[in-house]
Amino acid sequence: MIGLQQIINSSFSLRLVSALAQRLWPRLGYPLAYFVGEQIARQRNSKLVRVVRANQWVIHGESLKGEALERVVRETFHHWARSIFDLYHYIDDPEGTRQLIVLEPSFQELVHRPEFERRGDRRGLVIVGLHVSNFDLILQWLCREGMKPLLLTIPDPQGGRRVEYEIRKRTGMNLVPASVGAFRQAIKHLQRGGMLVTGIDRPIPGPEACPCFFGRPAALPMHHIFLAAKAHAPVIVAATNLQEDGKYHVFASDLIEMDPYPDPAQGMLRNAEKVLTVAEEFIRRCPQQWSVPLPVWPQVMDLVPN
Repeated sequence: MIGLQQIINSSFSLRLVSALAQRLWPRLGYPLAYFVGEQIARQRNSKLVRVVRANQWVIHGESLKGEALERVVRETFHHWARSIFDLYHYIDDPEGTRQLIVLEPSFQELVHRPEFERRGDRRGLVIVGLHVSNFDLILQWLCREGMKPLLLTIPDPQGGRRVEYEIRKRTGMNLVPASVGAFRQAIKHLQRGGMLVTGIDRPIPGPEACPCFFGRPAALPMHHIFLAAKAHAPVIVAATNLQEDGKYHVFASDLIEMDPYPDPAQGMLRNAEKVLTVAEEFIRRCPQQWSVPLPVWPQVMDLVPN
C-alpha cells in the first residue's frame, strides 16, 4: 500500500504542486495550502504525521499531550504547506521574493562577504541550514542575486527530491550530491576561501554516533564538522522564520569555531553538539515552523502520547 509520505514525495505530486502554486494568487493559494495541511494532519496514524508528532513532542520538552500536541502538529503542517506554496509561487519571481524576505543584519554580512579572498584571517565558511520555515526559497533567491556557495545535497535524489534537485539547478544553484569525491571538492573549495552550504537536521540511517539534540541522541549527520575541521573553517547556523508581518526573516549565528580534541571521533561528536546547541536556539523561536519528515529521534516513536 502506498503511504501518504510516498504520495507527497512523488515527482508527480511535486510537479502538480509547483504548477498550481505558480498559477494561483496568494489570496487563493494560502487558504488552499491551509486546507491541504489540515487534511494531512488529520491522517493521525500515517507514518508522516506520527513522525512530525514525535519530532514536535521532543522539541517541546516532551511535555505536550492530547489536544495540545495535536494542535502543534496541525500548525506545523499548516506552515509547511504555506512554505511550499510560497517556494513555488515565487520561484521565478525574484522581485516578488525580494519583497517577501527580510535579511537581518547578522545575515547581511554573509551576503556581502567576498569569496576566495585569503587576505588576513579570511577563511572558508561552512553555512549549515535548518528545515525551519522557508530557507530553500531564500537560498534560491540569494544564488540568483550573485551568492555562489557550493551546496552539498543528499546523494542520489529520487522522485520528488529529484524534481527539487533539477529545479534548484535551473535557478543557478551550485549543487553537489554528497559523496567521497564531493567531500574532497568541498574541502578544496573551503581552503580557497569559498562558502559551503549544507543541511544538518535531516536524519541519516545507521549513524556511527548520535549527537545530543534537544536532550536526546539524534540520528543526525556530522559531515559538516568533518569538512570544517579539515579546512580549518568556522561554521555558521542560518535559519529563517515567518513573522507577523507576513515576511520571512533570515538570521545567522556568530562564527562557531571547531574545538580541537585528542580523539578525532570525540571531537566530531562534541563539535556537532556545539553547533546543534545553536540550532536549538533558532528552532525554539518558532518550533511549529520546524518540519522534518523523517524521525530525528527514532527511539521515541513509541513513547509519544496518543
